[in-house]
Amino acid sequence: MKNVDYIIVGGGYAGFFFAHQLIQNNKTFLIFSENGKSASQVSAGIVNPVVLKKFTTFWLAQEQISFLKGTVKEIEKYTGKNYLINENIHRIFHDKKEQELWLSKSETEQLEPFLNPEFKNLETVLNPFAAGSVNLSARLNVEEFFNDFKAFLKENNHLREQYFDYSLITAKSYEQISFKHIVFCEGIGVKNNPFFSEIPVMANKGHHLKVQLSKPLTNSFTLKKKHFLFPLSGDNYYYGGTYDPNERTNEIDDFAKQQLIEGLSEFYPFDFEILEVNYGFRPTVRDRRPILGRHSEHSDFYVFNGLGARGILNGCFFSKELYEHIENQKPLMPEVDLKRFSK
Repeated sequence: MKNVDYIIVGGGYAGFFFAHQLIQNNKTFLIFSENGKSASQVSAGIVNPVVLKKFTTFWLAQEQISFLKGTVKEIEKYTGKNYLINENIHRIFHDKKEQELWLSKSETEQLEPFLNPEFKNLETVLNPFAAGSVNLSARLNVEEFFNDFKAFLKENNHLREQYFDYSLITAKSYEQISFKHIVFCEGIGVKNNPFFSEIPVMANKGHHLKVQLSKPLTNSFTLKKKHFLFPLSGDNYYYGGTYDPNERTNEIDDFAKQQLIEGLSEFYPFDFEILEVNYGFRPTVRDRRPILGRHSEHSDFYVFNGLGARGILNGCFFSKELYEHIENQKPLMPEVDLKRFSK
């Protein structure tokens, strides 16, 4: 019988950032993650304190970004790499009214730290109304983050790339593994979990393109008009992603693909080739808050889910909150506590 402090089920941002908390605190653990790519692993990796449709911010934005910067430095100590790309988002304005709204919001206490009032005229792309830069924004190198983290977990015998069979769980063991706590970080897969299937997580399908631009951009920052555009390797770029809350099929949706083609063509006036179309299902919650907490009957079973479109920030920040709750009985913030749905 193998003894561990924790079993983690799920290999997206929730699972990996929680695993980091265990590494930092010298806890023993195993993480179960099937070999396919999760929604996290096909995500853009955008770190953004501003909702760029209406130029608003969100709960704990600055605190989450500060915590993320510290966390990636901690991860660098054992993977040898910092995955945060400190290139700001540049929002291309649709019209004069958006410029004026940006300037107005940049003078408010909430948005002043984030909205740069000095506009830029960008090369290569169409931007007749210029673009505004989002301070403190960045992006994570998603592919390298997951590849390197997985390699570290494998090397240290923390990772089982296999299906997790719920029917084999007893009160304190799974197969030949004895555990103190089990944390389910399964994203939309939680709907198949007999212990937490009733949590109100909804699938929001998102598509993105991997494209090759005939005329590469002259910068490496992230552009945003309807969707995000940023460089990958060579002349390849990421463009996405869509929000399709009513789409549930496990296949590429032609309407979403066309949305992306039209969105990119709106500001990139040159030819481009579509190399890949990818999609994933974001686990979202109606109140736009993650879900953390203990099972009502199984005291050592926990859930960490509902990270939504801000998977990196929510996964990083609330992994620490959940760890402190389990290990030190620190009360969870009521805004993210699973118990908020039982009132």
